[in-house]
Amino acid sequence: MSYGSSFDALAAQYIDGEWRAGTGSWDIVDFNPYDGEKLASITVASVAEVDLAYRAAERAQPAWAATNAYKRRLVFERALRLIDDHEKELAAAITAECGGTATKAAFELHLAREFLREAIQLALRPEGRILPAPDDTKENRLYRIPVGVVGVISPFNFPFLLSLKSVAPALALGNAVVLKPHQNTPVCGGTLVARLLEDAGLPGGVLNVVVTDIAEIGDALIAHPVPKVISFTGSDKVGRHVATVAASHFKRTILELGGNSALIVLDDADVDYAVDAAVFSRFIHQGQVCMAANRILVDRSVEEEFTRKFVAKVRTLKVGDPCDPATHIGPLINSGQAEAITSLVEQSVADGATALLRGVTDGNLVAPTVLTGLPPDSPVHGQEIFGPVAVIVPFDGEEEAVRIANATPYGLSGAVHTGDVERGVRVAMRIETGMVHVNDATVHDEPIVPFGGEKHSGVGRLNGESMVEAFTTTKWVSIQHGRSRFPF
Repeated sequence: MSYGSSFDALAAQYIDGEWRAGTGSWDIVDFNPYDGEKLASITVASVAEVDLAYRAAERAQPAWAATNAYKRRLVFERALRLIDDHEKELAAAITAECGGTATKAAFELHLAREFLREAIQLALRPEGRILPAPDDTKENRLYRIPVGVVGVISPFNFPFLLSLKSVAPALALGNAVVLKPHQNTPVCGGTLVARLLEDAGLPGGVLNVVVTDIAEIGDALIAHPVPKVISFTGSDKVGRHVATVAASHFKRTILELGGNSALIVLDDADVDYAVDAAVFSRFIHQGQVCMAANRILVDRSVEEEFTRKFVAKVRTLKVGDPCDPATHIGPLINSGQAEAITSLVEQSVADGATALLRGVTDGNLVAPTVLTGLPPDSPVHGQEIFGPVAVIVPFDGEEEAVRIANATPYGLSGAVHTGDVERGVRVAMRIETGMVHVNDATVHDEPIVPFGGEKHSGVGRLNGESMVEAFTTTKWVSIQHGRSRFPF
């Protein structure tokens, strides 16, 4: 039994209840993003192994769906206890593979527990209905049944949590699952989840994990005939492709995509509290969070005070080894991300932005930068910044704040800070996002509250009753207790 203490023990495919080597043409090398240490090497799964995984899920699903829901939920109860028993190992794995700080690892494991608790409840959630019929001798029944097999594709930023977030509810509702983790986090996002649920008693074949990449398998994971639903969390660019391929094969998609959230500070806000919320919202996990406050919009009447206090607080953030409990900012996931963020800052300054704080880049460590004075036509205003760069934008009055907040193709999260809660709600209702938080951070996820975005930030919702909608389908069964009369 290993929960991250030995990455090599989890460097394999998990198909039909067996741990096996992939037969693809190359290896994914799993590196620690902080120190570059090689954690593991995994030969990628081939198209043939994707087929084996889906066929195993297809065979195992009927028996799993027929298992009493009270018994199905025991798997998730045991998984909860295993997380408690191995919390230090799991946290160490998140730090090593994701570059997550101690705060981030604790946050991820806390939410993973909460979603497992909700999965326990979801097993008992589907309810049937009896509807009236025009014929007195006829009965209409509606059944909620599993869709069958679900394909899950998870991201690198909160891999353990965001894999479990789709996998556990889909399983609890009687489906089988094939999970593909991001290639930068194949263990925390994939094989660690498989090991946890295997040890918790999940039957072989019900969950399968394929560690692979589109360069090896193309669209096989999405286009395969077995899965009925694809749950994807990642960038809008890849999400668009997933949606296009899935639609061409008549599959349902749940897409949780990128964001460009605005945290709005109105003229009557508690400035000190807004600063605290904004620093957390922007810099949690180095800014590699879809709900992060990409843009911090500040009423011009409090701009000077807010900016001064915001920059002062950001200067206190410690950058360095994520294993150090005092570290606030660890490494970005890979060198490509670090280079992209560094280039974005350089280009913004060249275009006329003022760097109130200019962070240096050292390998994958990118220190925080605070920008202001970006030209109105700067592309930075409309894009997702997946790194520790804060953009402060002044505004004059609510109308301009709402206009700026909505001037983006994204619509995931947001926040409004004000001394008048109902004023905050009125502004929140005008922001074109799936989620807005009054007097709080932009980064929130709760197991029973619908989670999802508008515009390019996604399609569909997860959490709570939305999980039932996502991973089950409705079946109409009518019963004629008498005899129908036919016209011919």
